[in-house]
Amino acid sequence: MSVRAGSAVPPNSQQPVGTPASVPARQPRKAAFASFLGSLVEYYDFFIYGSAAALIFPTVFFPSESPATGTLAALATFGVGYIARPIGAVALGHYGDRIGRKRVLVFTLVLMGVSTFLIGCLPGFGSIGIAAPILLVVLRLMQGASAAGEQSGANSLTLEHSPEGSRAFYTSFTMSGTQAGQLVATLVFIPVAALPEDMLMTWGWRIPFLVSGILTIVALFVRRTMEETPVFREAERDNDLVEIPVVELFKNCRLQMLRVIACSLFAVSGTIMTVFALAYGTGEAGLERQTLLWAGVIANIMQLFAIPLWAMLGDKIGRRPVYLAGIVGAIAAFFFYFEAMSTGSVPLIFAVSAFFGAAASGVSGVGPTFFAEMFDTRVRFSGIAISTQIGFAFAGFAPSIGYALLGTGTHGWIPVAAFGSVCLLVAGLSAVTAPETRSVAITDLGKK
Repeated sequence: MSVRAGSAVPPNSQQPVGTPASVPARQPRKAAFASFLGSLVEYYDFFIYGSAAALIFPTVFFPSESPATGTLAALATFGVGYIARPIGAVALGHYGDRIGRKRVLVFTLVLMGVSTFLIGCLPGFGSIGIAAPILLVVLRLMQGASAAGEQSGANSLTLEHSPEGSRAFYTSFTMSGTQAGQLVATLVFIPVAALPEDMLMTWGWRIPFLVSGILTIVALFVRRTMEETPVFREAERDNDLVEIPVVELFKNCRLQMLRVIACSLFAVSGTIMTVFALAYGTGEAGLERQTLLWAGVIANIMQLFAIPLWAMLGDKIGRRPVYLAGIVGAIAAFFFYFEAMSTGSVPLIFAVSAFFGAAASGVSGVGPTFFAEMFDTRVRFSGIAISTQIGFAFAGFAPSIGYALLGTGTHGWIPVAAFGSVCLLVAGLSAVTAPETRSVAITDLGKK
């Protein structure tokens, strides 16, 4: 008796080791939870850096007579993490497609946890001079390398454990974890940002980074209990793995990679609406830190509820229409949000934040599946990792680009919103050219 890859084997059936039946059964719920929790920790670490870069690091690591110069330097270090992502994507993607998704995901979690904890231990510029920002950049590069493998690995792991017809729903928990990480990071930063200035700039800002150590240990315990995916185990057993995945990608998957790179420019919306908006709002717009941090909380709460709903819709009607709906909503949110900031109306800022969270979730809900389904099992980890991280690298510098484009006066934000909108239009047009994969079996994904 033979069993198709990914199908469950009856508990009492007797099959010799090495047959298709020895491939482990799918574990969609466990995979979704492991991906959710791992992404929560990874992106908690990643996003607390963004908040600190906008609010703390200009003073602690980049003191300058010009506040704008210090802010621009600190925001640039946020972008530095994205430089490491394509490099980390090649290395981590290679091993993810060679030795398995699970092992690499354990490594990425440890790397992120250690680098984030060490940032919280760094002395500032006033203590060790130029060595302080240099060490900060090194640790930020480690964060970036880790993040390069996290989402792509978690997407691959969850997709390959998911039942047919529900792949978008289960795989969306990776992005739900990302949003939960951003939410927890913001909630932790709110009481910290309320500390008196002298406490905040000395020891207070370190608390969110040091807390990362506890979160990492919990997530590591859960992730280590996860099984490798059935389709990868079958490919491994059949000696169907690719020797050098990146060579295979550039040889036979160039079009898929270009599509995902372009689609990944959607990430510009997140960095502009969080990191840039935080710096702009507390600076030029004259708003309170707490107001903007709470606006971020509202957006993330909306996304936690909306992402699985959009994903379920993607399983019903397809990936492309849901993705495009998210693009349109995010473009509208750019202009609404900065206009609301220019008015200083807190209720309006909160309302638009909620709108952005709900609308942008269309992309977050189906994006992980949409990208992963463009590649076959042998190169899936590498394909998602390399392609998305090239696109995300641009998003990492979007806050700095936005600050450079910022005009004067009440509507000086318009060039920034226009820049973000162009990036999202490119992502949307690329999605239009992609094949619809909702009804394609997992064993046939990425096949010519």
